[in-house]
Amino acid sequence: MLRLPYFALTGVFALLRLLPTSSTDKDIEIVVLRHQLAILQRHVPKSRLTGPDRAFLAALLHRIPRPTLRTFHLIVSPDTILRWHRNLLRRRHAKTSQPKRPGRPPTIRSIQALILRLACENPNWGYRRIHGELAGLAIKLAPSTVWEILRTNNIDPAPRRDQQTWATFLRGQAHAILAADFLETRTLTGARLFVFAVIEHTTRRIRILGTTPHPTAAWTTQQARNLIMDLHDASATAVRYLIRDRDSKYTTAFDAVLTDSGVTPIKTGIRMPRMNAIIERWIRTCRTELLRPDPHPESSAPTTRPTRIRVVLQPALAAPRTPRRSTLTSTIATDHRTGPTPSSQHPKT
Repeated sequence: MLRLPYFALTGVFALLRLLPTSSTDKDIEIVVLRHQLAILQRHVPKSRLTGPDRAFLAALLHRIPRPTLRTFHLIVSPDTILRWHRNLLRRRHAKTSQPKRPGRPPTIRSIQALILRLACENPNWGYRRIHGELAGLAIKLAPSTVWEILRTNNIDPAPRRDQQTWATFLRGQAHAILAADFLETRTLTGARLFVFAVIEHTTRRIRILGTTPHPTAAWTTQQARNLIMDLHDASATAVRYLIRDRDSKYTTAFDAVLTDSGVTPIKTGIRMPRMNAIIERWIRTCRTELLRPDPHPESSAPTTRPTRIRVVLQPALAAPRTPRRSTLTSTIATDHRTGPTPSSQHPKT
């Protein structure tokens, strides 16, 4: 870019030098320069011009009429020089009219605030309804712009905005939620047993209600009664919901016992274990840890996680056919109905 000002400055000095020169001397110099140019063109078939060269020639010669320009002995044709001049003007106008920020101009902040207010105060309105309300206020805006503003501010579409999500329900009602599920395990003899466990969402306290090789409807109903008795003994009156899957082991009588006590059973979706993720995660931990061998079988102190899980589960797995169960929780306690449980000999987990 420095070459173009250099050409312009040298051209001014050349013009000042030609002012005192007579017309005859100028004509002779023009003839000599033309002859030198013809000699150079015979040796150089095609010259390569840079951007400043084109700009300098176009700035000097664009005002000369085309018939006169055709009489000049130039290295390029007159049409080429005029094309250079048109390109310079086109670039200048394109640079002048180019916006400062690329893309569509942003929406005014007051309109964005109005869109967010309409969406928050009217949860059942979609982006097209909001666009229609804005059109009634003489605010011209595309529906896609309204949708983009809502999406940028993490506002869900209308069908889901006015409904409570499952995650929000769990966080707001954690103190009143229990989750129940069956853990299937096998003994050393190969017998298959089903362990019925309940977990509290707030404290993550585990209640092992019982084990049986055949979880019948009567047995499951009795476990529901035992659970209600444990909740009353622990003064857990805030429990209102129990999450369970759609297993056939949960009968109508099981739900009736819970409903009569003020606990509402909530069924998870079909093949959706994530809706009962807390108890499912604990069951997976039990299955993983129980398959590992005990690194210290003779040690009295349960120093490892697999040992702690065995302390909770082994007393329940030892006598699956007992008529009255022993309450086994993650904080092994004394049952006021049957006396000290066999697992009370172990330290608290």
